Amino acid sequence: MASAATAPPPPANLKRIVAASLIGTTIEWYDFFLYGSAAALVFNKLFFPGSDPLVGTLLSFLTYAVGFAARPLGALVFGHYGDRLGRKKLLVLSLLLMGGATFAIGLLPTHATVGAAAPVLLTVLRLVQGFALGGEWGGAVLLVSEHGDAERRGFWASWPQTGAPAGQLLATGVLSLLTATLSDASFVAWGWRIPFLLSGVLVLVGLWIRLSVDESPVFREALARAEERGRTPDSAAEKLPLVSVLRHHWRDVLVAMGARMAENISYYVITAFILVYATTSAGVSRQTALNAVLIASAVHFAVIPAWGALSDRIGRRPVYLLGAAGVGLWMFPFFSLIDTGGFGNLVLAVTVGLVLHGAMYAPQAAFFSEMFATRMRYSGASIGAQFASVAAGAPAPLIATALLSDYGSSTPISLYVIGAAVLTLISVGVAKETRHRDLADVADHGEAEVSVPAADARSTA
Repeated sequence: MASAATAPPPPANLKRIVAASLIGTTIEWYDFFLYGSAAALVFNKLFFPGSDPLVGTLLSFLTYAVGFAARPLGALVFGHYGDRLGRKKLLVLSLLLMGGATFAIGLLPTHATVGAAAPVLLTVLRLVQGFALGGEWGGAVLLVSEHGDAERRGFWASWPQTGAPAGQLLATGVLSLLTATLSDASFVAWGWRIPFLLSGVLVLVGLWIRLSVDESPVFREALARAEERGRTPDSAAEKLPLVSVLRHHWRDVLVAMGARMAENISYYVITAFILVYATTSAGVSRQTALNAVLIASAVHFAVIPAWGALSDRIGRRPVYLLGAAGVGLWMFPFFSLIDTGGFGNLVLAVTVGLVLHGAMYAPQAAFFSEMFATRMRYSGASIGAQFASVAAGAPAPLIATALLSDYGSSTPISLYVIGAAVLTLISVGVAKETRHRDLADVADHGEAEVSVPAADARSTA
């Protein structure tokens, strides 16, 4: 029998924990994606005026990429303290940092007011956003993963993952509403600030919910075992969970990084770069492109839990591999559909792309959580996920825009995403299946991780 500390909580309690992770993650992704959409639509005019339109967009996306550069640092810092102090405290801090930076962006003066200081201030706030998000993801998915049981972990842990499309849906929806109701001049002059200032209200809601949940029982039990062995959180080994991760889980970190390549690159090409490609190459209006992303994000939100549940039945690897292969195969049809300029084809292109992306994104939370021991899980999962984002999601819109500018064709962009898909197929293909691992039975000391299938753990308890 599972111990009282690690037994699955009552459904109502688990649902509250899932809701806390989901709402907080949605707010953080809303903040992060809002910047990406604004970078594609107005920041080139407000902070980088006087440039060629595509060059201005490149500079705007460069500040967008800076946020990704800060995510590994956030992963290291939040992972370190999350493995020492717990998941909940760090999640509250990440939400405050992200919300504060986003609200401040809404108050920024533009280049016309303060000159070169405007893009500098924008870049600094983007760094704070990236730092906060680097610590958010690992804590949110671990809080759910460590509360649930192995049989449905893929399903429950996929719900914080829906925070990405929910945040995208919220950010795109607000921008779409504003662009539909305001003139272009009004939107550029002041309308773009409204979504950023709304973040302040959303953060207060998220904090109220996150403060109401309990710390992970798996973490509490692991901490108690460490203290019983005479190893307090102040010991040298406990101070550097990163060292343990790199010593005992370096292969898992590499697998996680490779798994992220196709997932991360395809997502930002499909949702951020499309706003550039559809409006400049396909002759689609800004409002039409936003509406297409809005519809597709709603479908994306709905399919992620379904993919997570499927990973509980057939395994994390098969579902992930299906998504990686599917995204790679879809790229040429994706751009061909957009090139027609039809709204229906645009919606179809983005929706199918995001459904296939969901097959990678849904099992990712449980898959990465199951790779690492409890007292180094926050660090391991965060490092694997966020270090990959520097090479994947960070430059994806930038590289895609540069390829479009140089070649005037979508073919190099398709090949770029296909190359990432191949790398992910190789990484996940060599990984071990983790579906049956019981997180409470994974070693949390300085030795190599030993995991026991959940069924075996119950039979030997």
